[in-house]
Amino acid sequence: MSESVNPDAPASRKVLVIDDSNTIRRSAEIFLKQGGYEVVLAEDGFDALSKVNDHAPDIIFCDILMPRLDGYQTCAIIKRNPRFANTPVIMLSSKDGLFDKARGRMVGSQDYLTKPFTKDQLLQAVAQYTAEHR
Repeated sequence: MSESVNPDAPASRKVLVIDDSNTIRRSAEIFLKQGGYEVVLAEDGFDALSKVNDHAPDIIFCDILMPRLDGYQTCAIIKRNPRFANTPVIMLSSKDGLFDKARGRMVGSQDYLTKPFTKDQLLQAVAQYTAEHR
């Protein structure tokens, strides 16, 4: 039986998920692959920076609370690179705070998703921001 692929999600659509939680990374990977997307995983900001460069994702989901380099710093560094300045970054956090959302916007993120997220929330964000990014 062949796997159904979302026609709005060509295989060329690459999604990077940055989170220090293995559970969150794996959940996101499963949801996104079911949606027909190519998925790249990173476990922290440093890991993510090399993967952004190597894989040039179409959209990035970035956890805020991570060791070594937090999500805000990671997003700011990605956005400072002219090659990725227009790549949508969605912040991920277990807190749904106004301050976190504002700070995310200040470093260049497009949106904010509260963990745990659903498959629908994740796929909707990818569809919305990769359509705008085209």
